[in-house]
Amino acid sequence: MLKVGPLEFVNPVFVAPLAGISNAAFRAMMARFEPALMYTEMISDKALFYQNKKTLKMAQINEDEGRVNVQLFGDDLEALSFAARYVDQHTQATMIDINMGCPVPKVIQGNGGASLMRDPERVKVLVETVVQATTKPVSVKIRTGWNDHEKNAVEVALAAQAGGASLLAIHGRTRAQMYRGEVDLMTIKTVKEALDIPVIGNGDIKTPEDAKKMIEITKVDGVMIGREVLENPWIIEQTIAYLKTGTYTQEVSLDARFSFMKEHAFKLAQLKGEKLAVLEMRSLAAWYVKGLKDSTHFRKTLVQLSAFDGLINHINAYHEHLKQTLNKDSK
Repeated sequence: MLKVGPLEFVNPVFVAPLAGISNAAFRAMMARFEPALMYTEMISDKALFYQNKKTLKMAQINEDEGRVNVQLFGDDLEALSFAARYVDQHTQATMIDINMGCPVPKVIQGNGGASLMRDPERVKVLVETVVQATTKPVSVKIRTGWNDHEKNAVEVALAAQAGGASLLAIHGRTRAQMYRGEVDLMTIKTVKEALDIPVIGNGDIKTPEDAKKMIEITKVDGVMIGREVLENPWIIEQTIAYLKTGTYTQEVSLDARFSFMKEHAFKLAQLKGEKLAVLEMRSLAAWYVKGLKDSTHFRKTLVQLSAFDGLINHINAYHEHLKQTLNKDSK
């Protein structure tokens, strides 16, 4: 049992925040796999402070999403405090997270994300500000450091803990690495050894075996899976099963894969309208079919679609093509 402040989680598998993807439709789809916790997309403290309508909608959580951690970013104390109070009082958030790991230049230039790791004293103040503004547990997501010469994850993690954080997630790369290179398990291990609060490890978990390896080497309390869920959403339940029993079901049927894809499309259409749903699903569907036979042709046609009905028809046609191909190959 993983305990975070007053909360208890029955499994140690978290779904990472994914920019442009971790919206309410995505979270509702992933909730069926029963992860310990999911994160929203990054939400600007100032956008909430100024009551931006699009941002207010991003912060809302529906009953079918399970436990959700609302992730804030920014370094304005007044705006961050307001944002935390707003999330506390007006959403069904389970927790509030402060992003201190995003490596994207736009976020860095605004003094958010991984840029905060260069100032551990500021980290402590920011965490204290959020903790004082909410009744919910507060978490922080960091990286191993700014670059290979500034690997200060332990110092930053201790500052976050001193500020009152109840949970820390660490991606095993520096800001300079972005998403390239090997994950630094030893730094994750050192951070875990230094803290009293639970630590979640993140980075390059592509299989349940990878998750178990990270836990065995670093002794983290849980794992966070990000980009792999786009290609294989089932990795969440597979990893939960593997960590618990040592085995899991590897195969996912074509029918299940395509049913999941279409349901995701319909949920996106309900959330954002058909036009935006098509634009987003052109990218998501390409992930869902990665590795399947003749997927290159499917993806090439996919990017040309603009109508929602056309999208669904294209998915159905490819599904039928694969079933017929499998029938021929089995004879």
